[in-house]
Amino acid sequence: MDDLTAEIDGHVLRLSNLGKPLYPDGFTKGEIIDYYVRVAPVLLPHLRDRVVTRLRLPAGVAGTGFFEKNAPPGLPGWVRRHVVTSPDSTVTYVVVADTATLAVLANLASLEIHTPQWRIPGGRSGALNLDATPPPSDQVIVDLDPGPGTTTADQARAALLIAARLAADGILGLPRTSGGKGLQIQAPIVPADGRAVTAYVRAIGTELVATHPELFTVSVSPAVRAGKVFVDYNQNLTTRNTISLYSLRAGDAPTACTPLTWDEVGAAAEGAPLRFTAGEVLDRVQRWGDLADVLLDPIRPLLP
Repeated sequence: MDDLTAEIDGHVLRLSNLGKPLYPDGFTKGEIIDYYVRVAPVLLPHLRDRVVTRLRLPAGVAGTGFFEKNAPPGLPGWVRRHVVTSPDSTVTYVVVADTATLAVLANLASLEIHTPQWRIPGGRSGALNLDATPPPSDQVIVDLDPGPGTTTADQARAALLIAARLAADGILGLPRTSGGKGLQIQAPIVPADGRAVTAYVRAIGTELVATHPELFTVSVSPAVRAGKVFVDYNQNLTTRNTISLYSLRAGDAPTACTPLTWDEVGAAAEGAPLRFTAGEVLDRVQRWGDLADVLLDPIRPLLP
């Protein structure tokens, strides 16, 4: 059956083209919706009060896709929205508050979900001005982007070194796959200005370039990045978005951004693979729950 009507969170949803393959391996739109509905209990707390940008691929990952920030026409009225302004634009973002919203977005072939490092300030309903009153970031993200010629083991080694440096400042990093080719480290902090967080991550990257020049770079130059891991500190800017935990990725298979244990990263440094499909992520959640729940801890360290 390609179409069906389902009730989720008290909302009646018309889901369409469920049998349409959106990945080269045949993973269908219906399976994408099913994944997001099933992963919702661990995903939704990380999306709470964050605006979302979606990568939509109506023709599948082999077709032309587009990033969408504004709430699309025809979106149900009950879906939460929030207006965000900047010197260049005014955007009415979607805020994912429930499982039904996840299903609606997946039904629009929104394969990927991206979020900023900040949340909408508590109780705020008016437009948020990123220029005049930028919201503080409540987490640090260290994006380790592998240059040509680097291996998963190189990335894992880089992640272990980054984690040790963060720990020296009292910051407990959570490792995660990007769902694509890279590794990332995420950590909760007392909310701080995004510019300060960006400068902090850049400073750490610069330190590690000095001590491990064979492994790290903070340069965006392709010529410099070959064989090294790029510490992308700019993901912490208030205007940037990063792939959300548990989001699917558009690629040759339905992989997802997956929280890891440091034991798994240590094994990867010895050559173990770090790539998980939607089904494997759901199995991990069933076995361990949310490995990223440390990010939701109200007790947080200050940014140095």
